[in-house]
Amino acid sequence: MKNILKTLPLYLLVSFSVTITAQNIEKGDKQYKDLAYVDAIKTYERIANKGYKSVDLFQKLGNSYYFNAKLKEANVWYKELFAMNEKVEPEYYYRYSQTLKSVEDYTNADKYLEKFYSMSSADSRASMFKNQKNYKEVIAKNSGRYEIKNTEINSRLSDYGAAFYNDQVIFATSRDTVATARVSTKWTKNSFLNLYSAERAEDGSLSNAKKFSKSVNSKFHEDSPVFTKNQKIVYFTRNNYTKGKVGKDAEDVILLKLYRASLVEDKWIDVVEVPFNSDNYSIAHPALSPDEKTLYFASNMPGTKGMSDLFKVDITGDNTYSTPVNLTGALNTEGRETFPYITEDNELYFASDGHQGLGGLDVFVTKLGKDGMPAGIINVGAPINGPMDDFAFIIDKKNNSGYFSSNRDGGKGLDDIYSFTETKKIELECNQELIGVITNSETGQILDNAKVTLLDDKFIELQVTQSDEKGNYSFKVDCDKKYYVRGEKDEYDTKEAIVSIPNKSGKTELQLATAKKIREIKVGTDLAKVLDIPIIYFDLDKSFIRRDAALELEKVLDVMELNPGITIDVRSHTDSRQTFQYNESLSDRRAKSTIAWLIKKGIKANRLKGQGYGETQLVNQCADGVECSEEEHQRNRRSEFIVVKM
Repeated sequence: MKNILKTLPLYLLVSFSVTITAQNIEKGDKQYKDLAYVDAIKTYERIANKGYKSVDLFQKLGNSYYFNAKLKEANVWYKELFAMNEKVEPEYYYRYSQTLKSVEDYTNADKYLEKFYSMSSADSRASMFKNQKNYKEVIAKNSGRYEIKNTEINSRLSDYGAAFYNDQVIFATSRDTVATARVSTKWTKNSFLNLYSAERAEDGSLSNAKKFSKSVNSKFHEDSPVFTKNQKIVYFTRNNYTKGKVGKDAEDVILLKLYRASLVEDKWIDVVEVPFNSDNYSIAHPALSPDEKTLYFASNMPGTKGMSDLFKVDITGDNTYSTPVNLTGALNTEGRETFPYITEDNELYFASDGHQGLGGLDVFVTKLGKDGMPAGIINVGAPINGPMDDFAFIIDKKNNSGYFSSNRDGGKGLDDIYSFTETKKIELECNQELIGVITNSETGQILDNAKVTLLDDKFIELQVTQSDEKGNYSFKVDCDKKYYVRGEKDEYDTKEAIVSIPNKSGKTELQLATAKKIREIKVGTDLAKVLDIPIIYFDLDKSFIRRDAALELEKVLDVMELNPGITIDVRSHTDSRQTFQYNESLSDRRAKSTIAWLIKKGIKANRLKGQGYGETQLVNQCADGVECSEEEHQRNRRSEFIVVKM
């Protein structure tokens, strides 16, 4: 059940196991379409081993392993697929990248993610990669926060999805293969999953595993329970099977539903499904908010963004609920989001292969707001996460210990439950303060009592304040967002600037400098500063007037036309790249180009003079031999317009 739940859009497909005798690819195709992937793997591999090659064959063979959470095996066949150099759908680039991560070939994984982005730039998974190509560095910073160990209750098959229950944990297992009368899933050839209980010691060790409840366990799959705090109500996942009757979708497939049971006199009774279930889509993996007023779950219901999304409903009464709502923000992707768990601190842990991770499903955490919706999302890092599937994370905040599940190398079975201790808490509460000072751009004078307005990225007003006697202003702002700040004061120009708030706690500074609307001009004034003209006019090694520079020069032209007594000294400067003599000559040509432009516009030549200063008056440290950014070099490529006569 876990393999299906964490690889496909939550399909938990059920059919009785059959014996495969045919050797042809048509048989494999039938098994593939029926989603009997273990059977299909055998058929396809026999065909491939005979030397047959085709895009369709390698896609299906790769998918057969991919959808059984065997990423390393899938990598072998996806590699064959791409070796054919045939056109394939963009999704295969993403799947191949995931399997490359499973063998820790992150260099090539990133290359295929880059190709995935070029083909599907609108896909959120592609955008996240493009916007955070250093994801491995980011994950590394969050790593090393947990001490983990394999638990004693794991079998040679699948054991996963622990849930706290009194001094026990309840988990799903397929260990019941000894029962010959039990049916097995066509997906894995393993027994259907049952819920088991295990005793939990103070050190996190588990022992004495036994079946949980006959009334909850059925002849089909059950997993991922969550209990109310009083331990009287349990929500859990099961195949579409109620009161001995099986429900199927239009394709004759038994999907997943959420069920609810009540504990009465130490017996679980009244096993009923929640009313927002459907025969036509799956709902699984319930989680409860700290106040138990909201139920979260994973589903591929209509409105799902990817293969499976996280949703929530309000619990309005005794098994009555509001309409399911897809979690907002960037949490849900075109991939798989599943296995939610919510702590007492309202932190949502979940598994995803759509967000940037180390391979397969990774565990992520986010803080839920007052509306129950997520904020910034953080990968919890190694050793919880690794190249394979890591999921079903739960934590007891009282002692900072818990459990997660993984199919990583070195385990006892197909999936194992690991215990952990959190040694260092991940910072989720991102608190940011936006601060700055309002000044006169010409004199540096502090401007008090200026009106300062905070606007969002759509220019909607959020907050308004006044600068204090030292010109200071401040706003409490959200992390990882963009804002506009507008400064206003009588007799001064309105100044507006954009600022990006980082996704970490701290203070972000944005200084606002504005000038008087009516500005004093005297001998020695630089019109470039008075008119707020950008200091960059010329491209590297060029002396012609750029289009954007012409726009700024119009300001100088306007002032000279209005003040016919003004004489201007045009001073041109270069950066330090090139020889001293070359820069002196280049700057002189630039000064002459500027003067020629103004004369062409009607200014008399006797009102203009100028020369080039080359690299002799740098405004920063970027001299010969000093490594500087392009932006720093550009600051030195400038023209000044000094008033020399009134």
